[in-house]
This record gives sequence, C-alpha cells and structure tokens, in this order.
Amino acid sequence: MSVITLLRWTVRPCSRPVAVQFLQKRALSGAEAITALRPFYFAVHPDFFGQHPREREVNENSLKRLNGYLENLQKPGVRSLKPTKLTFYVRETTDKKDEILSSGFRSVSFTLHTKDVLSTVLDVLRSCSLSMEHMQGLKSVTEPDGRSPEAGGAFYRPIRWDKTYYAFTGYRDPEQELEQAKRVEPTLSLWLRNNEAAASEKQKTSLPRREELKRLKTELCNKLSLTDIRWQRSWGVSHRCCQLQSLSRLSQQNPESLHNLRGHTLVFTDQSGMNAVGHVMLGTMDVHHQWAKLFERLPSYRALLQQTEWLKERISLLLGGIQVIHIERRGPLLTLEEHYSSLNTFHKRLLPCRPALHPRSLQDLTMTLESDRSSTILHELGHFIVPIAYEACQLHTVLQSQAQEARRRIKQQEQLEAEEQELVQSCRAELSLSSLQKEAGVSSRQMIPCCRRLLEERPAQLQGLRLCVSHFYSVLQDGDLCIPWDWKG
Repeated sequence: MSVITLLRWTVRPCSRPVAVQFLQKRALSGAEAITALRPFYFAVHPDFFGQHPREREVNENSLKRLNGYLENLQKPGVRSLKPTKLTFYVRETTDKKDEILSSGFRSVSFTLHTKDVLSTVLDVLRSCSLSMEHMQGLKSVTEPDGRSPEAGGAFYRPIRWDKTYYAFTGYRDPEQELEQAKRVEPTLSLWLRNNEAAASEKQKTSLPRREELKRLKTELCNKLSLTDIRWQRSWGVSHRCCQLQSLSRLSQQNPESLHNLRGHTLVFTDQSGMNAVGHVMLGTMDVHHQWAKLFERLPSYRALLQQTEWLKERISLLLGGIQVIHIERRGPLLTLEEHYSSLNTFHKRLLPCRPALHPRSLQDLTMTLESDRSSTILHELGHFIVPIAYEACQLHTVLQSQAQEARRRIKQQEQLEAEEQELVQSCRAELSLSSLQKEAGVSSRQMIPCCRRLLEERPAQLQGLRLCVSHFYSVLQDGDLCIPWDWKG
C-alpha cells in the first residue's frame, strides 16, 4: 500500500477484535500528495528502466528511501528528520511532441531536509524539474494567513498531465475528449471509412503483444494459484504486459512473499491494498517492496474481510434478509477498510431501532451504502441506495413500501441483460467481429438498440476488428475501435 494514503490502517496486537485493531485511522496533512506526485512516479518508476538494470536499481532504492522519509514525516510528534540524499534517473520528454526521447533519461540528485509532506512534494518536483503548476492550489490553501483561493475566478485545472500519462494509466485525456466533443459527429460509415485502415494496422501490430499478455496471465495465475488477474483501467496491452512482467520478477526475486496470494483475484489499479469485495489491489505506481509488504499483510486483510461479512449478515438480519452489496464505479476503488467503516457506522445506527421486519420479507432484494446522499432511493436496476447517516428507524418503512417495485425492476433488468447477451453474440457472429464489448458506463438499455442497428446496417468495415461501444469515437493504441452507442447512420 502506498505510504501516502488518506487513511492509514495498522494492526496492534491486543485482545480486541481484529477489525477494531485494524481500523486505526491516521489523517495526513497534504493528502493531495497522492495526485501531486504522479508525474514524478511516472518519470522515475523502475518498470520503465527494464533495459537499464543499474538505473532501475538506483530508482528502486531511492523510492524506498523517499517513501520511508514521507512515512516518518507522518508520525506524530516528529518535528525534523535527518537530511536524506536521493538520486533518480528521470525519463526525458521533448518540449514539443510530448514523446519520450530516444536518449532516455537524465540523472538528478538532491537532498531532502523538509518538515512536512507538502514541502517534500514541492522539493521533489522542483529538484526533478517537473511542472508544479498543479500545486498552486495547494500552496494558496496553505498560506500562513489562512486565505483560500478566490471564488469566481477562471476554471482551475488541478493538473496538466504529460500526454504519455494517459496511455500509461488508461485515463481519458480531457483535452482530447473536449476536442472531440467540439467536432461535428460524423456518421458511422464515414468514420469507419476514415479510420478502419489505421485500426486494422494497429490491431495487426498488437497481436504478438496480445499473445504475450495471454501467456503471462495464464502463467502467473497457475504459478501463484490466482483466481484471476484484472485491470481497473483500460491500459494498453504493452503496459499490461509490463505490469505482469514486474509481478513475475517479484515472484522470482522474493517467492516467499507471494504465498499469501493463493486463491485471490489481483486487480491492477491506482493504489495497493484490498478492495471492498476482497480482491487484492496492486498500485501500478508502487515498487516491489511495497507489493511485498502488502502480501505479508494479507492474513490481516482476510480477517477484516471476515469481520465485514459478519457485519453484512447482522445488517441483513435486522432488515428482513436484504443483502448488502457493493457495486464498483469508475474512479478509485473502495478499499476494504472504508467499506468496513461504512458498514460498522450503519450497523451501530441500526441497532437501537431494531426495525420490525419479518426475517425473510426482503431476502430477495439488495442495497448499497453511500456517504454522499441524504435520502434512500431505488436505483433503476432494482437495488436500494441507502445513505450511511439515514434515519435508521424510518428505513424499514421505505424498504417495504418500494419492495414490489424493486422486484419488478430486478426482473426487468434480468430480461434486458439476457436480450443484450443474445444480441452481442449475434453481432459478433454475423458481423465477423474479433470481439465486441462495452464500457462500464454503457447500460443494457443503450447497448440493445446499438446492437440492433449494427445488425440492420451491417457495416462491412468492421469485419475482423475489435469493437467497443462507448460514448464517443476513437481508435485505441492497440487497434480497438470505440463507437458511441447512439451513433448516427
């Protein structure tokens, strides 16, 4: 788990339940450092120095020392630290084309003698000659006189990422999306005529990498006894291979640290830890020793996961058998610690009321907990969204009054998903697609008419290609074609 996290969780040996021991929160100053240091991690991450073992080792050791320095700064009562000298090899980029230079990298050495996380972040960025424009908002917030940025000013974009950042992380480039939105949307046939050749060439080029990715994934799943390996972001095939190769190196260098992974699902994402459903998260910006520390802590995470399941059962018993679920959304994954905290808070609010519900009256229904809502709503997919701070004594009335409608929506969604699956299979077969999938933000109600129209028009240019239904047109770096679900004929 990254040392710079919004919540710090530790386990203290005592007689209290594991979950209580595990949830020792520590609020950190300069929490924006998680985001602020990403350009730095992107420039020095050891995985980008695979062809240069000496530079890779230097960066890995320096990152360990930097993380230790930041970790010590966050300890209570620490006023000053011993100056720490660091050396990094920083990947170079051109000024005009935002491309990585063939010359590779430059060496940077500096000494840290800062007293807080924010000053450390600024010192690191400044020493590596990286942009600090995105730090202006943080600096203005922390002025001694307590003044905050003036309201009503021009729109402030916190960070202007290097273009290569989006290819590495899988995030969408907001400037590119804005530019696409400004253009007049073409018809599907016209857009395919202009882009089919480029997509075919990129897809052909990516085939060896796709085979290598498949081989690496199968090899690691078998070697480590993993249930699955997944990615939260739409990283390119090359970057996914790079991440699996990094895990493979760790399994060779430190095999004993990976024993605790047996039976787990791995998810490559933005931070290390365990998510709300029990999958092990590997932060793509973290280095090997941070992954190894996470694997050592997995028994404690499993104990917390068991505590979480018990809380869900208790809540279910109090609310007529309704099941508490978690639905992942776009953005940072919900950590297991955060999920447990939400369940624990909600359970404590529920206990004094003890709603008068039949033990099995709602057992076929589901609910999720959210902290940013003020009222309970019924989602179009049929699950209830309940605020953590909702008046618990009124909850049973709301659930009972909308239970019938919830069951109707669940049945309707099941029918839609079955129809969608049938149409997707028909499109793949009749249009000779290599693959057909959709982005997470595309619903069944959007996917169904899209597939029907594709079957009606049968665009010849799609034959053999990988198609993804999205909200806009684009050709991804590995040749996947993205089209909007409501494309124009």
